[in-house]
Amino acid sequence: MDVITRRATLNDLPVLDGFLQQLVNAERPFDETIKEGIVIYYDLKALIESDDAELLVLEKDGALVGCGYAHIRKAKSYLTYEEYAHLGFMYVMPEYRGMGLNQQLIAALKQWVLSKGVREVRLEVYEENIGAVKAYEKAGFKKLLSTMRCEIG
Repeated sequence: MDVITRRATLNDLPVLDGFLQQLVNAERPFDETIKEGIVIYYDLKALIESDDAELLVLEKDGALVGCGYAHIRKAKSYLTYEEYAHLGFMYVMPEYRGMGLNQQLIAALKQWVLSKGVREVRLEVYEENIGAVKAYEKAGFKKLLSTMRCEIG
């Protein structure tokens, strides 16, 4: 299957906005705190225009089928590396999952991160999202920390 990886452009924003809502809907079963309605996790235009971020899309036959970004961030002062790249907005349309496209996307993002002189990549994933966890482990990621919460009052 010929799926190309390329930089997102401002012309991709309408499709990317749709992907974002599909991602939010897919994450709602894992997180009861996500409010109803339209939810905006990221400023996609800013990611496209930033020198510290790379928003990539997966394209098949002229149509977008997935996306993801890497954003260079300052690390906490007590950590080994001064900067790291945060991966986010990792999305592949359901009918294209299981074809290695997430791995293709992660590999391209890692290459961009290395080109920026950054050597660590981090991401967040819901532990209950077993498919995503396995995909990230396959790409070399290891679990590091669990976030816990409770409602009070």
